[in-house]
Amino acid sequence: MTVLASGSKGNSTVIASSRTRVLVDAGLSCRELLRRMAVAGEDPARLDAILVTHEHQDHIAGLAVLARRLKIPVFFTEPTHRAWVRMLTPRTTMTYAKWLDHVQREKEARATAIAASTPTCIQTAGLAAQLAAQSEAIASVSAEAAALNRSDDSNITLELPVDPDEEELCSPEPAEQKAEQKADPTHLPAVEYFHAGTRFSIGDIDITPFTIPHDAADPCGFVFEAEGIRMALATDLGYMPPNVKAALKRIDVLLLESNHDLEMLRDGPYPWSVKQRVLSRVGHLSNDATAEFLEKDYDGGASWIVLGHLSESNNAPELARLSAEQALGNQPTLLGNRIVLAGQSVPLDPITL
Repeated sequence: MTVLASGSKGNSTVIASSRTRVLVDAGLSCRELLRRMAVAGEDPARLDAILVTHEHQDHIAGLAVLARRLKIPVFFTEPTHRAWVRMLTPRTTMTYAKWLDHVQREKEARATAIAASTPTCIQTAGLAAQLAAQSEAIASVSAEAAALNRSDDSNITLELPVDPDEEELCSPEPAEQKAEQKADPTHLPAVEYFHAGTRFSIGDIDITPFTIPHDAADPCGFVFEAEGIRMALATDLGYMPPNVKAALKRIDVLLLESNHDLEMLRDGPYPWSVKQRVLSRVGHLSNDATAEFLEKDYDGGASWIVLGHLSESNNAPELARLSAEQALGNQPTLLGNRIVLAGQSVPLDPITL
């Protein structure tokens, strides 16, 4: 496990066996991800796939450019992929009256096209199905648009690929292919779907995704298993439900969220609405919640515990570490666990078993 970045400004981790390498999330720009991989001794050309936990910007900022640059598939759940596509698809602002007129013209045009090319018995059912699908899509976009571009910190500047030269600097593709990709920012070399609770494999790494409580379309944590070693990643969750506790059994390396200190968050600079979100059951784990899990539900199996997604505004590394160490210290049999902290600005040294 090599944590390239962990926090509100961007998240990305390499999970590797001797034969397979998977990048979990791509929450920094393509150039920054490549730079950090070089610093950590990771060869981007050896990556086999990108795996996405959820669609918030601090987890997918460099996703499309990096996937195109490396020509590797991206694994999503289908709802996460749809949410990501909607987030990147350009939208036109118009009045409600214009929108109704636009929808009506589209319906009439489709009806005319279908009538000209389809037998009458098929025409009615096909048109009805198309119109129903369009209505559902419009309703879905309206309901979810406000929640798509989330990060954990409303005040931070994300490491986003907003530079118009980002694609040129990070991609060796011909000019005409770049033009096509800019016209469709959601273009990916390949997309693969997985389902929470259903095990699948990338190369020789077996992956079990599990549902986590977070305010995204279909967020997941993961357990990775290869060569008799099990690693797990569980961040961006508002609390520890039974399914997550069950998933984090018999783990050798555990990356676990320890996002905020409760007092620092309550007294800190965030607007109250953001504080409520972070504290909610679809927000983020506090140091106290992480410590409670380690003390009461953790089975002690991990050689390494990596505390991740620490808030730069509402936490301090020494507080997160102390909280976890005290929780483990209450159980002498767990004192062999080594605790390290993943940071935002530099990669963590690779953890190899």
